[in-house]
Amino acid sequence: MSTKLSRFTSKVVSLAKKAVGGESEPPVQKGEGGYADWVIVGLHGLREYLGQSYRRLLDVLHEMPGIVAKFDLSVDEMPDFTTVCTRKQDLEMRIWRVLLRLSADLQETGEVKAIDATGLDRVSASQHYANRTNYTFRSVKTTALIDCETSMILDIHCSMTQPHDTQIGWQVMKQNLHRVETLTVDKGYDWDEFRRYLRKEGVRPVIKHRGFSSLDAAHNARIDDEIYHRRSVVESVFASLRRRFDDTIRARTWFGQFREIVLKAAVKNIEAAIRL
Repeated sequence: MSTKLSRFTSKVVSLAKKAVGGESEPPVQKGEGGYADWVIVGLHGLREYLGQSYRRLLDVLHEMPGIVAKFDLSVDEMPDFTTVCTRKQDLEMRIWRVLLRLSADLQETGEVKAIDATGLDRVSASQHYANRTNYTFRSVKTTALIDCETSMILDIHCSMTQPHDTQIGWQVMKQNLHRVETLTVDKGYDWDEFRRYLRKEGVRPVIKHRGFSSLDAAHNARIDDEIYHRRSVVESVFASLRRRFDDTIRARTWFGQFREIVLKAAVKNIEAAIRL
């Protein structure tokens, strides 16, 4: 029987090939070609899964020829840890988002989806870097679209500013309308325009009003409480992400932090799928 590590590696390599659109691309080409994008994406997924630093990951893999073989490489052909580190920044954000979407498709999702947000701490940067990049926010506002049946993370939105939840909810839903039949969110997303937008697109909104009037109370009384309270799944997912990966983002640049958060979400999805 194959180990979880073996199954995870096989799955992350398969999804990485699809995410970059290079399923037939060889893992490494001599000369200027270098390592294929899917190798770099797969290695980063494996790094998050094992919780290792770049240098430590490559050191460990030299003692795991069976795992390395799943990349169609021998241990002597493995890239240097500096290559794995720097190449991550060169890959488009689109690739990491596609990886997340493909990982969410590993399980059949249910009818009800939920959105909620949390803050993930940013690791302290040097004073020079902070001054040069206007590095002022201590956390990344992270909003997730979750399937309430499987707890799979369908999409992630990250922001260095503090936009209102309704604005983020609108952005997330525009990209995922085809995946959602019923959406449940808390009162922070109470906005009539948001409800009208969802209904127009065929999505049932289950959003409580904030209770400014008796009419709001009447609307809330008609809401299906069982469906509304399923939004608590999002909080459970955030809690499990923190337990699994810590709640501190290590990347120094904002685009590196977005990639790190999305990659952690994809790894969590793959882990859930291989346990079935």
